[in-house]
Amino acid sequence: MLKRRLIPLLVLLAGVLAGVLIIATGPQLEPQSVPPQVPVVKTVAATPQTVRLSVAAHGTVVPKSESDLVAEVSGRVVHVSDALVSGGFFAKGDVLVEIERIDYEVADAQAKAQLAAARSEVIGARRAYARYDSLADARSGSQAEKDDALNRLLVAQAAFEEATARKTRAERDLDRTRLTAPYDGRVRTERVDAGQFVNRGEAIATLYSTDYAEVRLPVLDRDLAHLPLTLARPANGDQAPVAVVLKAEFAGREHTWGAEVVRTEGELDGQTRMVNVIAQVAAPYDPPDGSPLTVGMFVEAEILGREVADVVVLPRTALQANNQVYLIGADNRLQFRDVAILRATGETVYIHGGVAEGELVCTSRLEAAVEGQLVRPVDEVHADTLAAEVGT
Repeated sequence: MLKRRLIPLLVLLAGVLAGVLIIATGPQLEPQSVPPQVPVVKTVAATPQTVRLSVAAHGTVVPKSESDLVAEVSGRVVHVSDALVSGGFFAKGDVLVEIERIDYEVADAQAKAQLAAARSEVIGARRAYARYDSLADARSGSQAEKDDALNRLLVAQAAFEEATARKTRAERDLDRTRLTAPYDGRVRTERVDAGQFVNRGEAIATLYSTDYAEVRLPVLDRDLAHLPLTLARPANGDQAPVAVVLKAEFAGREHTWGAEVVRTEGELDGQTRMVNVIAQVAAPYDPPDGSPLTVGMFVEAEILGREVADVVVLPRTALQANNQVYLIGADNRLQFRDVAILRATGETVYIHGGVAEGELVCTSRLEAAVEGQLVRPVDEVHADTLAAEVGT
């Protein structure tokens, strides 16, 4: 019984002795210091340049002038121009609609006859008055007869003036039986056909001009600082033109048109803090490349602003907290630098002061960076190559 209990104890003791022997005779580990982790950062060399600032906007193309074609006399329509259809083009002075003229020709002839009769009455009354006036001077006629002659002359002159006015109105109504185009333009809608009776004052079509097209572009008030525009009265009475580039996709292709800002609207929207500027395009339906700028088209606009010298253009990632940038010194250590930000938009930041030409600017985001921290700078191209190699 005692022997059975001693055997497991002896085996356990032998194992412990073997482990102690192995540990005592094994190799010794030497402690080593962990090398510091130096972050790799992208850099770009600062290059001051002259840049033209621009403001992005968008809007819808509208005609410069739009009006209703209104019948100014009543009558039956006897002719409608082939151009008077939705989308039809016409030139200034083209006859678009003709109203039956016979009634107005008769009225004109009657007015002409009445005018001739009134003229004859004036001539006769003037001669009679002259005769009675001479008799009165010779004391051969009475003053009452002279006064009656003068009264007849005044009545005849009033009738002549009335007849003249009627003749003028008859001629005007006769001319208005032909409705002519007030400008070069296009038809938006038409509501008349031959044989239809129209009344004076009835709108029979809607027209718009094609000499210019306009785009209403909303711009934030803070962006006005980058444009040569003002809400005040211009010194010479006219707004100096500002170049605009319009872009839109039409018929599966992207097209561009040149435009100019010709004015600003007089109010600043109190809710959106935007002011609307009006860009104008000349001859929108006769562009050099054959792509018309059609009314109703939605376009994107780039309004070209002021030129500013000595501006450093950097990626948006170069702008760190507290409007600072991180510069890389000759010893590859970070230097924090306060800069003057001219503008930050999209993925670009414009620096106007605080960075000298040739200085390396860190364009990587660093968490918990400290001034004087050691970094490993690489330029943008090498950084992209290194990232591709690591990914493979």
